[in-house]
Amino acid sequence: MPATDLSLLVKAAEQAGDIACRFSGPQAKRWDKPGGAGPVTEADLAVNAMLEDLLQQARPGYGWLSEESEDNNARLLREKVFIIDPIDGTRSFAEGSRTWAHSIAVAEHGVVTAAVIYLPQRELMYTAAKGLGADCNGASIHVSRATDLSRTEVLAAKPNLQAHHWQGGSPPAFIRSYRPSLAYRLAKVADGRFGAMLTLRPSWEWDIAAGDLLIREAGGILTDQAGKPLRFNNPHPRLNGVVAGNSALQASLLAALDPNGPGIAGHLT
Repeated sequence: MPATDLSLLVKAAEQAGDIACRFSGPQAKRWDKPGGAGPVTEADLAVNAMLEDLLQQARPGYGWLSEESEDNNARLLREKVFIIDPIDGTRSFAEGSRTWAHSIAVAEHGVVTAAVIYLPQRELMYTAAKGLGADCNGASIHVSRATDLSRTEVLAAKPNLQAHHWQGGSPPAFIRSYRPSLAYRLAKVADGRFGAMLTLRPSWEWDIAAGDLLIREAGGILTDQAGKPLRFNNPHPRLNGVVAGNSALQASLLAALDPNGPGIAGHLT
């Protein structure tokens, strides 16, 4: 079934790309969500409407969790659920950048089993199905084999380097890089271009779900910042940060984090 679901997700992603690319990001109508939740554009809403219609018609028994749909508890009663970010990197999209992605996944009993991250303006289609490996544009991908964190490029926003996150008050040595889309960051770890990534703020499931499976199927490890495996379709769909990479690099980052750091509770209070 994961392979069948993946075929559906690829079809959905291709249609999402067609819709989003009809909009010119800087000219698209844009609104700011309440509570500082970030921007949304008419492209996000158009893609979300298409995905909800296509995917729920194809799999009426699956639950639904999307950044751009009102959430409800019905999904918690379903064994399988779609977890969707119609456009991850909306700010970049609105600025006219090409670095935004459609992130589409299926989770079963909390574990992601099929996933697509698609960057239509970069012509990159990342796909994974549980037990079947991970691909980019049909070619198999694998996480980096690097082991020396100090010589490794790690995708992380600057706030992740703040002293209170790290033992001894400073992060370990690594080469920091950044991409605005969380889904894209996860995909670039899965394909080995970057050795690891981390985000130490509460992370929405729809930003992470597809990348979780990509990295695991590409031979990597992905946990929250406390080292716990990620589970999806939670009543409150936020995760306690994300640390991902190959086993050596991911372990090095986890070992350097302060276990008494703020974590998700500190960010939410």
